[in-house]
Amino acid sequence: MGVSTIYVYNSLYHYKNINNLHSGMYTTDHTLYKNVFQLLHFCNTNLVHTLSRKLFDMEIEIVSKECIKPSSPTPSHLKTFKLSALDYVVLTPFVPVTLYYPNSDGETVTEAIERSITLKESLSRTLTQFYTLAGTILDDFTIDCNDNGAQYIVAKVNRRLDEFLNNLDLPSVNRFLPCEPSCSGSTAGSPVTNVQINIFECGSIAIGLCISHKVIDGAALTVFLKGWTNMACGSTEMMYPNFTAPSLFPQKVLSLKATSMGLSMPLLKQGKCTTRRFVFESDSVAKLKAEAIENGLQRASRLEVVSAFIWKCAMAASKEVCGFQKASGLSQIVNLRTKLNQPMSQNFIGNLVWLVLATSEANHEPTMHGLATRVRESTSKVNSEFVEKSQGDEGHLVMQKSLEDLVEILSKETMDVYGFTSLCKLGYYEFDFGWGKPIWMTGIVAEGSPVFMNMVNMLDMKSGEGVETWVHLDEPEMEILMKNQELLAYASLDPSPLKNGN
Repeated sequence: MGVSTIYVYNSLYHYKNINNLHSGMYTTDHTLYKNVFQLLHFCNTNLVHTLSRKLFDMEIEIVSKECIKPSSPTPSHLKTFKLSALDYVVLTPFVPVTLYYPNSDGETVTEAIERSITLKESLSRTLTQFYTLAGTILDDFTIDCNDNGAQYIVAKVNRRLDEFLNNLDLPSVNRFLPCEPSCSGSTAGSPVTNVQINIFECGSIAIGLCISHKVIDGAALTVFLKGWTNMACGSTEMMYPNFTAPSLFPQKVLSLKATSMGLSMPLLKQGKCTTRRFVFESDSVAKLKAEAIENGLQRASRLEVVSAFIWKCAMAASKEVCGFQKASGLSQIVNLRTKLNQPMSQNFIGNLVWLVLATSEANHEPTMHGLATRVRESTSKVNSEFVEKSQGDEGHLVMQKSLEDLVEILSKETMDVYGFTSLCKLGYYEFDFGWGKPIWMTGIVAEGSPVFMNMVNMLDMKSGEGVETWVHLDEPEMEILMKNQELLAYASLDPSPLKNGN
C-alpha cells in the first residue's frame, strides 16, 4: 500500500484551499507559514552535540543552484501532459524523501562534490526518459513539458553524518530538502522536480528530493530513482516509465477535487503537533503477527499488525485526554498498480492510489487483532473490480461515490482519524548511485504545526522486517503515547538510526 506522504505543509495546504473553496478567501497567510516552519528548524535546542555544538547551530551552505535540463529535447507531441483524475484529487504538494549515504570509501569533501557532478550529468540523461519531471506545473490539470529542467542544489553541511545520526534532532531533517515545506512550491510555474545534494564534512551525502505530487506518488518515485541510479552507474538495464494512467483514469469533472478537499476538513485539528519515531525491530513485528494469527487473522502482514497496534495505542491516548473512548478511524492509501490488468503496471508514473477508511465505534474496547481485521477489511474493498469500474469515461462516478461514502462516515459523529501512509516494500534502500546503498531515509517532520492531521508514516528499516513509524499527534496525546508501556515493550522511542538495525 501506501505511497502518499502528508505532513504539516499538507495540512496547511488543505486548510488554505478548503477555506478558499468555501468562502472565496484565504484564512491563513505567509506569516503563519513562516512562523510554523521556523519552529521546525529550532526545536530540541537543549540537545548537545558530541562535539559540544548544539544541533540547531548546524549550518547548511548552498554551494550552487541551477536547473538541470534533459540531455535531449522532448518531442513536440509530448509537450503537454494532461494529468489523470487520480492526480487531480491529490491535494498534497510534494513527495519528499531524503536518502543518506555514508562515505564508505574515505572520499574527501572535494571528491564528494565531484560525485555531485556525476549525479547531475546522469540526472540530465534520466530526465530525457522521465520528461514530465523536467517540466513545470501549468495548472491543476496539466504539466508543461518544456524541458526547463529540475532545480538542482548542492549544499555543504558542517557536521559529520554519524554525528548527526547519533544525536538526532528530527526537525533538522527538513533542512536537507530542496523545498521549504509549504503549499506555494507546487503551484503554476514551479518546477516539477527539486533536488538537493547535501555533502557532510566527512564526505557522506544526503540526497533530498521534493517532486510534485501532481505527477508522482511514492511508488512512481522509485521508478524514477531506479532509472537515475542505473544511469549513474552506467548500467545497461533501462527503465521504461509508463505514462498512460491519464488514458485509464481521464479527467472528466471538477467535483472529484472539491469532494476530496471537503473530505480533509474533518481530519484537520488545531493544537501543537509533535513528531516522534517509534521503531519496531523484526522480532517485535514477528510477535505482533503471531498474536494476530493466534486470534484468527490468517497471513497477517507486518503493516496490518503494526498499524493496528499504533492505532490502538493512539486511541488509548485520546481516551485519557478526553475522558471517554471516541469513535476512531484509520485512513490509508492503497496502491492500485497490483490490481491493474495492464502491462508494465509497476512502472506507472502518476498517482495510482486510493483512500480507504477503517473505523472503530465509540466506547468500543479495541484489541490489536480486531483492529487489524478492520484494516484488512477496508483495504479489501479496493479490489480489481473497483479499479476496473473506476476506469474510462464513467469511472469518475465510481470514485465520486467512494469519496462521498467516506465524507458521510466522517460527518455522522465526532471521530478521531489517524492517517497512515507507507513507503514500505518499495525498495528505497536499494538505490545505489555508485558508492553504496543508503543507511537511512526520511520524509518531512511536522513538529510545531498549529493546524495538522494525526498522521503515521511507515518506513522500512535497512534490513529485516522492522518498521519505522513516524507518529504526528497533538502534544498532550503524544506525551501519553510516549509513556505507554505496552507500546514501549514492542518499539524503541527515537533511537539513533545507527543503532536500530539500519
